[in-house]
Amino acid sequence: MKTVMDKQEEKPTDLLEFIALRTTRWIGSTSSILVHTAVFIVSFVLYWFGVKMDDILLILTTVVSLEAIYLAIFIQMTVNKQGTNLKEVAEDIDEIQEDIDEIQEDLDDDELEEEEEDEVLERIEGTLGKLIEEVIELKKQHNSSSSEKNRL
Repeated sequence: MKTVMDKQEEKPTDLLEFIALRTTRWIGSTSSILVHTAVFIVSFVLYWFGVKMDDILLILTTVVSLEAIYLAIFIQMTVNKQGTNLKEVAEDIDEIQEDIDEIQEDLDDDELEEEEEDEVLERIEGTLGKLIEEVIELKKQHNSSSSEKNRL
């Protein structure tokens, strides 16, 4: 049975899944903020190199829109994968809970058996005590009858 850590460390099964996971990780990083900021600055600096502002804004908004579409898809793929992982973890937790319940039942059974054994031992001890008393009494009777025979 795979552990939770094994499942989380599994490699993506296809290239698109790999790209989606890497992209969503990168988007949430500081380097992503720096790259996006640099791209925006460079695109507006192009105005001073003779590129019309309308062209800059058209290209920039098109690129940003496409990026947003792909990011939304990649993020949804990541969310779906995490949902699958959570289901697997929940199944593992259910199995562990069942194991704990079985262990608890075994412990309860052992405690009952110990109590029953204690009761049986107490009865045996009581019976042995009575038998010892009877043996002592019989010895006394035997000794007294032997001494009477010796007197005769």
